[in-house]
Amino acid sequence: MQNWIVHNVLAHAAAKHPDKPFLLCEGKSVTFKELDEITDVLASGLLRQGFAKGDTVAILALNQLEWLYTYFAAAKIGVGVVALNARYRESELDYMINNSKAKGIVSISGYQGFDFAQFFEGFQERLPTVESYIFIGAGFPGSLSFESLLHGPVDFAKLTDSKQAVKEDDTIIIIYTSGTTGKPKGTMITNRSILESAKAQAEHLAVGPDDCTVGSLPLNHVGGITCAVHALLYSHGSIVLVPEFIPEKVLQIIDETKPTIFGGVPTMYLMVLGHKNRRNYDLSSLKICIVGGSNVEPELCELIGNHIPDASIINLYGLSESSGACILTKLSDPIEKVQESIGVAIGDFKVKVVDMEQNELPVGEIGELAVKGMCRAKGYLGLEEETKLTFNGDGWLFTGDIAYLDHNGYVYYKGRKKEMYIQGGYNVYPVEVENVLSAHPKVAYTAGIGVPDPFLGEVGRYYIILREGTAMTEEEVISYCHQHLADYKVPKQIVFVTVLPQTPAGKIQKSVLKQQYLAQLQK
Repeated sequence: MQNWIVHNVLAHAAAKHPDKPFLLCEGKSVTFKELDEITDVLASGLLRQGFAKGDTVAILALNQLEWLYTYFAAAKIGVGVVALNARYRESELDYMINNSKAKGIVSISGYQGFDFAQFFEGFQERLPTVESYIFIGAGFPGSLSFESLLHGPVDFAKLTDSKQAVKEDDTIIIIYTSGTTGKPKGTMITNRSILESAKAQAEHLAVGPDDCTVGSLPLNHVGGITCAVHALLYSHGSIVLVPEFIPEKVLQIIDETKPTIFGGVPTMYLMVLGHKNRRNYDLSSLKICIVGGSNVEPELCELIGNHIPDASIINLYGLSESSGACILTKLSDPIEKVQESIGVAIGDFKVKVVDMEQNELPVGEIGELAVKGMCRAKGYLGLEEETKLTFNGDGWLFTGDIAYLDHNGYVYYKGRKKEMYIQGGYNVYPVEVENVLSAHPKVAYTAGIGVPDPFLGEVGRYYIILREGTAMTEEEVISYCHQHLADYKVPKQIVFVTVLPQTPAGKIQKSVLKQQYLAQLQK
């Protein structure tokens, strides 16, 4: 695949389909050839600003053209992109920009009332490695205009030298882990690892040039940059960028642009398909609905089936450390299999389940899921010990997720390793209890954690958001769980809430729930 280098894959697409639209965003269309040419100009602009191979540039923007212009331009000169989210504020920005030693920042001027230009102007002393502030929109005195870099001259000789210096194992993007179980770690994803994941996904789902996907997952997450952008780049399809996830806007985009693929976390499906104006929009163009996260609950399968009956529902499992998807259900799998299993290893990737000493376990036994393949990222930035624990010398990636395998190679997800708690000597995986609770007609969302208990060691504490217009007591929840779970899995504590802390990618932050619980104990 063009030596597994992203800018070569783009150049190949531009040569084969020069006039084919690749990026669609808010009424604007950008062909493969136009994207290649625009990013040549921007890459030259970055070179003039002093960027060179091995440097990093942070991107803080929505799912917009400028984000991908910056990404592909940086890829051409061997500059790694530090993917930030527009919802990040001081603590995240301070940590990630300094941790990655970003030489420059490309940022929108503001978002949701927050003035990034003003923020960065006053924050410069805290970011000693940053030499260039480049704003999409108005900046501060001394900063650069993104637009100006799109209209400068191209030094083709210097640009060609820079392109030729890029290697498969160079870091192309740094994505910080979602932080569901701890402090974010900068995952170094390479040219090859991101393309390996994208290629395996595209081929597994038979995605081709006629396909178009909805780019609503954030680009600072592998769900957006790998599973959407690179999978369609590899297959020469197209992507409709959704700058900001607004359910009715997504419905409108699907109705107008007729994409064939939609991917999202369960929350996104619930918000889109449950929207009050859903019936005003035609979703029949969708042929594949990809759900990321964990097993697709029966209620969600039913919801998708009712609204998009001709679409195949696909479970997708991937993480930053695997550069994107590594396990998927099959297009031919019946819905019962999709509800049970997260799928099989795709491409030439391999999976196994191991015990606490990382010894492989037999089929059917629960342990930690490990993945092997060229999709594996090359480690965590500046964290040697953490890298050794997760990425071992034999090429395996230890995911921190609990699962078991069947005789046909299907993976059955049981939750995060660190989420497991031991109640009265029995291992309890919160995801199993959450799945039961979510099936109750009054429950909208739920999240469980293990908390200390003087008698049982640990007990389950479950936070529940009820569906609008419903009411439920703690006794009802316990009684319902007793009907569906072994007694040692029944929650001991129930907390009704109206909101749950989430990462920018839409995952519930259980680490925050634990911190909140411990803070209450200290009062």
